[in-house]
Amino acid sequence: MNLHIVALFKFNENYLMDAVELFQNLVKETRKEEGCLQYDLIEDKDNKGTFFLIELWESVEHHNRHNGQDHLLDFRKDASKIMESSAEIYKGFKIY
Repeated sequence: MNLHIVALFKFNENYLMDAVELFQNLVKETRKEEGCLQYDLIEDKDNKGTFFLIELWESVEHHNRHNGQDHLLDFRKDASKIMESSAEIYKGFKIY
């Protein structure tokens, strides 16, 4: 069963270019992973510094493997230094 994820990130406005650079590498490398069906970065149109990752994984197992990838671990380490707050992650399965 496919796993849908929405991850919400809020960055300090002084670090927006840094955040985008971190995201670009993360998205590029994640899209290469087996089981990654969608991995898109969206910037909130009304709230500068607020980003969403829209993810679709073939299975929970594929996403679990993603969690151990170096590019994700590096992103988490570097992004945590410039984020306003912790990321909010929502995971679920399509109902209809």
